[in-house]
Amino acid sequence: MSTPGPDLVELVVGPPAHGGHCVARSADGPVVFVRHTLPGERVRARVTQARRQFWRADAVEVLEASPDRVPSVWPEAGPGGVGGGELAHVALDAQRRWKTTVLREALTRIGHLDLDGLEGEVAVEGLPGDDEAGGLGTRTRIELVVDADGTAGMFRHRSHDVVPLSSMPLAVPAIAELGLFAPGRWSHLRPGTRLDVVAPSVGAPLVLVDGEPEASGRGPARGSVREVVPTAFGDLTYRVRASGFWQVHRRAAPVLVDAVLGALRPTPGERLLDLYSGAGLFTLPLVTAVGESGRVDAVESEPRAVTDARRNLHAHAGAALHEARVDPASLVALGGDPVDGVVLDPPRAGAGPAVMDALADLAPQRVVYVACDPAALARDLQVATARGYRLRTVRGLDLFPHTHHVEAVALLERA
Repeated sequence: MSTPGPDLVELVVGPPAHGGHCVARSADGPVVFVRHTLPGERVRARVTQARRQFWRADAVEVLEASPDRVPSVWPEAGPGGVGGGELAHVALDAQRRWKTTVLREALTRIGHLDLDGLEGEVAVEGLPGDDEAGGLGTRTRIELVVDADGTAGMFRHRSHDVVPLSSMPLAVPAIAELGLFAPGRWSHLRPGTRLDVVAPSVGAPLVLVDGEPEASGRGPARGSVREVVPTAFGDLTYRVRASGFWQVHRRAAPVLVDAVLGALRPTPGERLLDLYSGAGLFTLPLVTAVGESGRVDAVESEPRAVTDARRNLHAHAGAALHEARVDPASLVALGGDPVDGVVLDPPRAGAGPAVMDALADLAPQRVVYVACDPAALARDLQVATARGYRLRTVRGLDLFPHTHHVEAVALLERA
């Protein structure tokens, strides 16, 4: 329930918290989660939501600036603007320190994990080429919506109001060159139409209109795209639905494959599980690593992703694809032969304690957990460590520059 609050408050800003805001306390009110600021700043902020327990606010005037503040690389994502660029005013190296703080805090406060005994520091690292480009031009997939005037935009933060855009600097150049944001460009479409724009690593970009490929007049509309991922085994080629899930950052797929294989260290003849396997991003290099004498069981619940995976893995007899939810029952069904290693890449909510318990019952020697939410990762790692696993490494990856999102790859080993 919302309660009345002041329109503007002056705040001295505290540490960052997961979600793209910092924590502050107003003179006469509760804790304030304030966006568009940095730790240590003094700001004047507009309260956007007032609840009994906390307020939300946007910093609209900086009274004392942090040395890490820079001119926003995407002003349309500033106060009152669209979501998706909440750290655009923060220097790139400071963004990674921010995310490192959030990741470490989640692991220790939520997961009650001891980080002192890990191999290496828990730190968030950038991807190749991002420093040189200032973290811009990284996204190969963006989501837009058409406003009442036929112009492409995005939703205002925590709102269903469409803000028309003039540019999207986080998108790769191939998307930027499409002229998506010309005023009235989409006036032939009804307001509220969703536009998904995809720039695969092979071939020209394409636009999906409410999930369906837009006819270009240059042949039949494409429903799928090809992605080529450089790996230690050479270039691996995937065919995926244009509307299906694929890593957004232009370098995310090869970096994640390298991180997962480097942590899991698969060898010929092993039996591995790939949980929440999608179109087979990890399954393909894993089955290549274990060779003809090994086996990879991949579990995915989304039927169209399984269809993509079957196409990508049809030449590999050692890959067994299971269209099923990842739950205790599906893991019990995979029992029998010993499991040497597991890769799991769950959605934002995490795997959950029931899955982590069932996974521990299979007693794999190594588990690599790919996480897109630090809090969910911390909760799941806590379950695993309570079941006798030791957390060995946690590697943070900045797959979403200029946003609060952070990816992590954690390695667990059976004690």
